[in-house]
Amino acid sequence: MKYKLLPLPYAYNALSPVISEEIMTLHHDKHHAAYVTGANAALEKLEKNRLGELPELDIKATLRDLSFHVSGHLLHELFWKCMVPASGADIPDVVVQQLNNSFGSVDAFKKQFSATAKSVEGSGWVVLYQTPQNELLLSSVEKHNLNHLPGYTPVLALDVWEHAYYLDYKNDRGAYVEKWWEIVNWQYLATLLTTSSHA
Repeated sequence: MKYKLLPLPYAYNALSPVISEEIMTLHHDKHHAAYVTGANAALEKLEKNRLGELPELDIKATLRDLSFHVSGHLLHELFWKCMVPASGADIPDVVVQQLNNSFGSVDAFKKQFSATAKSVEGSGWVVLYQTPQNELLLSSVEKHNLNHLPGYTPVLALDVWEHAYYLDYKNDRGAYVEKWWEIVNWQYLATLLTTSSHA
């Protein structure tokens, strides 16, 4: 099993001015690529250990590396799809209904999502999960792999590591979070919610 770095679903400059071409290029080609490389390196070490080629392998450290890099890779794959150039479209009814059911209103959801993103300590993410009961729940994820909720499906994710915004917003994470709503791909979220609700 090998992980692959897929191309972005749009041009590197497509999300400008919310996220610049420079950030998108570095974020995808350097940071995301490093998680793919790290995940595959950990898998290779584990395979060699099984074959007796790395008998002294630190299994605990290698599994920690695998968790970190695979989580980083998968969250980034979701993150790219959660954005679309010049969104501006109405939020699909299925999204509005589920946000209303879980948060009371779309505005209440956006307010709590933004507050969660701004409150993440250090490097991490804010993730909207769909529960096995088709309810929606917000959580912050430290780094990529700590505080993740097993059995819950991530359906919307915002990267708040500094490399995601610093070149554009310096240390003003709040401004980045608020501008991000302009490029949210609500249609993609609707597709995930519809697919999950019929699974």
